[in-house]
Amino acid sequence: MSLKLIEKKRSFGGEQCKYRHYSEVLQCEMTFSIYLPSNIEQKKIPLIWWLSGLTCTDDNFSQKSGFQRLAEKYQVAVIIPDTSPRGEHVADDDGWDIGKGAGFYLNATQDPWAKHYNMYTYIVEELTAIASTLVPHFSGEESIMGHSMGGHGALVIGMKNATRFKAISAFSPILSPSRVPWGIKAFSSYLGDDQTTWKEWDASELVKEAGMPPILITQGTQDDFYQNQLDETYFLKNAQENNQVVNYKKVEGYDHSYFFISTFLEEHFAFHMEYLR
Repeated sequence: MSLKLIEKKRSFGGEQCKYRHYSEVLQCEMTFSIYLPSNIEQKKIPLIWWLSGLTCTDDNFSQKSGFQRLAEKYQVAVIIPDTSPRGEHVADDDGWDIGKGAGFYLNATQDPWAKHYNMYTYIVEELTAIASTLVPHFSGEESIMGHSMGGHGALVIGMKNATRFKAISAFSPILSPSRVPWGIKAFSSYLGDDQTTWKEWDASELVKEAGMPPILITQGTQDDFYQNQLDETYFLKNAQENNQVVNYKKVEGYDHSYFFISTFLEEHFAFHMEYLR
């Protein structure tokens, strides 16, 4: 594996780093970002994963949210993958809600996507192995959070690996992708028309399984995508019927932007640290 450090910035006492490497899983060059707190006391530190939304890269969260202050405050490392495979040889689409920037954190089974669009395995296996070498004094404890498509990804990856991730949180997540336009378009393309295969990538189906990690979700009432893409009804119904620990919070007047995320980000960090320490 050729891992190249391409950027390192001091932030709140820690280091914000950006790396490039060749992914064997995705068969293309990938970048990711990671924040390493100062850890002056040389204590064991946990790792939080952040998954970004449609059209984003690993830069959006690192440059817009101000999360570094919180990661340093709580002495936790934070890793931010890209949202899809990249490169001229990677399949794409004219639309912004499928293809590059829109990997949906699953493993595609249909052509032309199956060769490269395996973001689930990339995160859970390949990037995980890399992360473990980059975090000094890593405690081995992890949690996961995300926004929009990344909120979908955080829920799916967190629930499919319920013994690994201590907590899950999401901002404005796609909770029932099999039932909304974004998810239907992506799943039809990446997974095919057999909707029974969609269930393993749908948070509203996965939440029916026993023993899921605690979940925090924050949703703005002025989010333009809320009604058509982010409805919570089916997810919360299944969570309640299966006794899952879900705190779903609607906040008045907030939209889908990073202004919204940065406002409530400390609450999410505090939630994660309850289970990581």
